[in-house]
Amino acid sequence: MSNHIAFIGVGNMGNPMAKQLVDAGKNVKVFDVSPEVIKIAKDSGLNVIESMEELLDGATTVISMLPEGKHVRSLYLGENGILNKIPKECLIIDCSTIDIETSLALGSEAKKIGINMIDAPVTGGVMGARIGKLNFLVGGTKESVAIAKPLFDIMGQKILHAGEQGSGVGVKICNNMSLGISMIASAEALMLAKRLKMDVKKVHSIIKEASGNNWAMTNYTPLPNLTEGVPSNNKYRPGFSAAMMTKDLKLANDAAKSVNASTPLGKAALEIFSKFCEDGDSETDYSGISKKIGGDAWDYPFDPKGTD
Repeated sequence: MSNHIAFIGVGNMGNPMAKQLVDAGKNVKVFDVSPEVIKIAKDSGLNVIESMEELLDGATTVISMLPEGKHVRSLYLGENGILNKIPKECLIIDCSTIDIETSLALGSEAKKIGINMIDAPVTGGVMGARIGKLNFLVGGTKESVAIAKPLFDIMGQKILHAGEQGSGVGVKICNNMSLGISMIASAEALMLAKRLKMDVKKVHSIIKEASGNNWAMTNYTPLPNLTEGVPSNNKYRPGFSAAMMTKDLKLANDAAKSVNASTPLGKAALEIFSKFCEDGDSETDYSGISKKIGGDAWDYPFDPKGTD
């Protein structure tokens, strides 16, 4: 028995999260199915395990960070699902941003066999993961969250307990719908100022102090040279990609439909980001939506793939 953390899914987000745990002295074994991701994980010094049986043997915590609900469902509940192979004393922490239905299904099945599970999607993006400044939006019992807290403290800066299992995914979907809408609104406002031939820096500084302020405007500004350390200053290299935002907006739209909720701005944001991705900008940081909004008035350095 090795008494380790099993980390499944070490892509753009999972890799730096796992590295934070390793750097803090934790015994971490990682697993992924992508050859490219596995190579990067090995190159970065992570202990990659090729056998799921070996990965789970002796694990005290299983952390998963996967792209979509179908991947989470397949991993835990599929034909070769691992749920029944996980030690009973183990805690499952699923950090994936997925549909609420899948998260609740996993939590229910885990509870049936006596395994504690919490959903803990994150905000903060790749940059937050690299410096251990993620925010964890958590759903689960207070007891389970308390067990996970030492690990969250290593990987992040805030633990925001939303309620029962499934609540973390729910609040993440609501949060990112608001985030997508406010990014579009911020880009529209700043590009309007530019077309009006106003001093955009001055407009930005005033909005930050006025009633139109929001997180995107202040902390993730969609035009360059207004805020330090944001992707717009780095030719819109992600960051948090437009494809990831589109995925989250679709989750919000699907959730709204399932409960007959009216979200016209959320639906419009989904349409705008979907078109942006269809036009070839899926891997652009989501703040790059300012390019689509700005049209012929938009004239900023743009190289999201880092080709120059």
